[in-house]
Amino acid sequence: MTESSYPNYSEQLRQLMAKVGIPSFRQLSLRADVSELQVRRLRKGQVSQMQLKTLLKLAEALQVSVNQLLVMFLPDSVSTSQEEDSTLKQEYQRLEQQLEQQRETLMQEFQQSSLQVLESWLVQWPTAAYAAQQNEQLPAVRLLPLVKPVEQLLEKWGVEAIASVGDELPYDPQQHQLMSGTAQPGDRVRVRYTGYRIGDKLLHRAKVSPANIAKGVGSRE
Repeated sequence: MTESSYPNYSEQLRQLMAKVGIPSFRQLSLRADVSELQVRRLRKGQVSQMQLKTLLKLAEALQVSVNQLLVMFLPDSVSTSQEEDSTLKQEYQRLEQQLEQQRETLMQEFQQSSLQVLESWLVQWPTAAYAAQQNEQLPAVRLLPLVKPVEQLLEKWGVEAIASVGDELPYDPQQHQLMSGTAQPGDRVRVRYTGYRIGDKLLHRAKVSPANIAKGVGSRE
């Protein structure tokens, strides 16, 4: 098929662009991160000359599936063999899996960097909140509800606290860090600073002291 024999799909493409607020073909190329040549090929129905990763980028920018894009912009007279069709589907599935893995990796990196920023707060806040709850006259007690959204976000990320401040429990050196005194595994200790884990990964061990000498939660002896 010669270039002049390809139909013009510009109007169909404009309709898709209008639905997602893309004002021009140039803006489409920028948003999809593809060359303007690729956009021109799509307008002419030259889908068979385009790489699948390019189609995937355009489909994402237009908020449609690659299959929808192929149905809309592949001329009826252009057909593919079963072998070509199978290869196309396999490549599409591979790229979809790759994109999903990239999204998961980016989310994990974002969570990790956010947790590093919040590290000091994660350790100190539960102890400060515990102290405020013990004395409702403290002005700080009014701040407790304001931090609820942060706690909900951490819960959504799968961040779990290792016990609560003030809890007494058997000493586990893998999850607990002694702040003072000595203790053997299984001895009663009191939590002074909360520890955290995310899934099977330990972020911070809970800071503890032997229960018989832990006088003030969070205090330094």
